[in-house]
Amino acid sequence: MKCIVGLGNPGLKYKKTRHNIGFQVIDELAAKQKWKFQKGKFESHYIYERLNGEQILLLKPQTFMNLSGKAIKQAADFYQIEPQDILVIYDDLDLPTGKIRLRQKGGHGGHNGIRSTIDQIGTKEFNRLRFGIGRPKENLEVTHYVLGKFSKEELKDVQPSVQRAVEACEEWTEQPFLEVMNHFNQ
Repeated sequence: MKCIVGLGNPGLKYKKTRHNIGFQVIDELAAKQKWKFQKGKFESHYIYERLNGEQILLLKPQTFMNLSGKAIKQAADFYQIEPQDILVIYDDLDLPTGKIRLRQKGGHGGHNGIRSTIDQIGTKEFNRLRFGIGRPKENLEVTHYVLGKFSKEELKDVQPSVQRAVEACEEWTEQPFLEVMNHFNQ
């Protein structure tokens, strides 16, 4: 069984913000498969389905970004999912807008959702899909930037990359993560 987690903040206020790109990827994957989210377990919206013969759990923690690890741990404990079978999708200021990068492990890089995940599951060794949102160009505070929406110009790079991220998730249901990394990290 594999768990694919999109990080974000709950509520309409945060919908389509840069910080919620993980939710957007999960929403797009669910829409493509015509799946509906359920609520009530793991402090998350979740989908438990089969894709390409693999049992998967899609998860959108509703704990707010800084406590995302709590929801991930609850789901992983319930289904006995090992860290190497978890993929966390999140925004990354250090990548250009729309660039995706897959990694098998690493630090939190200042991202509080990843910090929470590492703290809760007790390891840095889980899969990640970093989704570039770039850095603010003006003297805009980082918090305001990540909680802002993509411009129309940025969306030209973001929308195809959301599709590419969905494809990476789908491919991971059939291929080892290292092969998926080699295919999508070009």
